[in-house]
Amino acid sequence: MKKIGFLSFGHWSNHPAYSTRTASDTLLQSIDLAVAAEEIGLDGAYFRVHHFAAQLASPFPLLSAIGAKTKKIEIGTGVIDMRYENPLYMVEDAGAADLISGGRLQLGISRGSPEQVIDGWRYFGYELMEGETDADMGRRKALEFLKRLDGVGFAQPNPYPMFPNPPGLLRLEPHAKGLRERIWWGAASNSTAVWAAENGMNLQSSTLKYDESGKPFHVQQAEQIRLYKEAWKKAGHQREPRVSVSRSIFALMNDQDRYYFGQEVSRDDKIGMIEKDKRAIFGRSYAAEPDKLIKELEQDEAIQEADTLLLTIPNTLGVDYNVHLLSAILEHVAPELGWR
Repeated sequence: MKKIGFLSFGHWSNHPAYSTRTASDTLLQSIDLAVAAEEIGLDGAYFRVHHFAAQLASPFPLLSAIGAKTKKIEIGTGVIDMRYENPLYMVEDAGAADLISGGRLQLGISRGSPEQVIDGWRYFGYELMEGETDADMGRRKALEFLKRLDGVGFAQPNPYPMFPNPPGLLRLEPHAKGLRERIWWGAASNSTAVWAAENGMNLQSSTLKYDESGKPFHVQQAEQIRLYKEAWKKAGHQREPRVSVSRSIFALMNDQDRYYFGQEVSRDDKIGMIEKDKRAIFGRSYAAEPDKLIKELEQDEAIQEADTLLLTIPNTLGVDYNVHLLSAILEHVAPELGWR
């Protein structure tokens, strides 16, 4: 059994083939899709976060709106780039969104991927500490965020406050109990997956990672997950961790599906450079009739290692079509693989 969610990049563009031509279209359709996904039995609604792009950005207004409109579905990100964040303000935003949803937030965070502008976080008012890389900064902010989520007071109270203070040091409010255990780290390498385990975060592994062995993507990703689980056990945490992987999976049910995705003839991973000195491997997409799709997915070692599967969706094709795509997986693929 696996939890199955969707992952939306939240694109929009004034293109005649797009159902999302404006930011408003994308935001409102994201809410509608989450509501519809809950109705068909999907477990999660997750969203990418990018800045300086015609895509979904700061996520908490959207997550809060979805939380207010749904009852059961998990609501998350994959991932928030911590280089752009104020960790303390983020604790307040995340706490509010989690309380609105009744404790359903699943926040994926990371040090971030290459962005649309050079050092975009500088425009948000942030600078590196001496000797620090931007990756170091992202991890430093992540640890500060985790620390303040615990709800322990740390701020010296004003002896002459506007409103009476409780005794002792003050914490950030609103405090969302349990949210600390629902933070995920998006890891592109084996070492950062281990770091996430050591720091008590769940693991998100996407459709790409650094190529660290030359093996097929799904094998490398499965090895990453096993290293994470070993590190988690070694760290002595008292709860079971969660692990998600992302995949582009399309069951070809009709001519429209075949028109959009039936031309995906490549069954191979792709190699590329996402940073000037980092060779990355990109996992293949899956697009086939259900019976063939089931056989192919049975061979994916990383999916077998994960408890949560996030299905990347073409949000620009509209709510109804994406519900069709997700329903096809839930009804014709997931049961045969033991996911349902």
